[in-house]
Amino acid sequence: MFYRGRRLRKNETVRRMLRETALTADELILPVFVVEGENIKREIPSMKGVYHWSVDRLDELADEMAAAGIGACLLFGIPAYKDEQGSAAWDENGVVQRAMRRLRRLAPELYIIGDVCLCEYTSHGHCGLLDGCGCVMNDATLPLLAQVAVSYARAGADMVAPSDMMDGHIAALRAALDEAGHTGVAIMGYSAKFASSLDWPFRDAAGSAPAFGDRRGYQMDYANGREALREVQADLDEGADVVMVKPAMAYLDVIHEVSRTFNAPLAAYQVSGEYSMLKAAVEQGILRSEAIWESLLAIKRAGAKLIITYFALDIGRMLNGAD
Repeated sequence: MFYRGRRLRKNETVRRMLRETALTADELILPVFVVEGENIKREIPSMKGVYHWSVDRLDELADEMAAAGIGACLLFGIPAYKDEQGSAAWDENGVVQRAMRRLRRLAPELYIIGDVCLCEYTSHGHCGLLDGCGCVMNDATLPLLAQVAVSYARAGADMVAPSDMMDGHIAALRAALDEAGHTGVAIMGYSAKFASSLDWPFRDAAGSAPAFGDRRGYQMDYANGREALREVQADLDEGADVVMVKPAMAYLDVIHEVSRTFNAPLAAYQVSGEYSMLKAAVEQGILRSEAIWESLLAIKRAGAKLIITYFALDIGRMLNGAD
């Protein structure tokens, strides 16, 4: 009998030597929720261990990221006011814009990404302007998204990430950024973003649940896979620097196909529901904490180069020996 496989799994040393997939803190991006107010670090009930941060407390977060070796964050804002257009999203003194300026001062080397969407800022919770029938108007929304992207660039963003799923949004943002002189600001498309129930804790965290209807008219049907390749191709054709699949764990097949088909940097977003399920299972003793590490390795093995995850600080501390 042949025992080659077992011989090469004999101990941890040889297993490490032959391990095919490795994960580093450099590949992790931390999502951050910033809110109006002062002296706020408030745990989000549906996402234990994840917090709302006020701008004045971001020095604490910057220190935590530095200690964990996490060099990139993705900012989401919860504004003080909402209207039908979502005008707080491009306010030069908006919560995300102020957060970007503060983080840039606190940590000049930090890579700052701004999520570009209107759902947190509109009174109706949808990702764009609505017509009289309550349907999202794709083309009328694009100039507003462009204003958001340019305001983020002025505030110090290194990258913008439009999550609205409007057709043509990458091209609109690229044109606006270039015209405003921000040619060095990159764009990460939420290229294959599925209308997933796994994202519901985020809507609680960001206060972005639709007041009526849902987002299935502009986000992808989770029954589809080949459609994701068309969406990724469209984003690349329009000038996306990085493409993304969201969610991640339930869409490893899509991540794999995108990584095989396109020679482009690929991110995957381990979303709020995926985080909360793992977190709860570990805390209740149903799973060992190693399951978190395994989930991230699976995403990396499927083909993602970058992973957006709420576990970034925990994993970074572990990799850096900080825990």
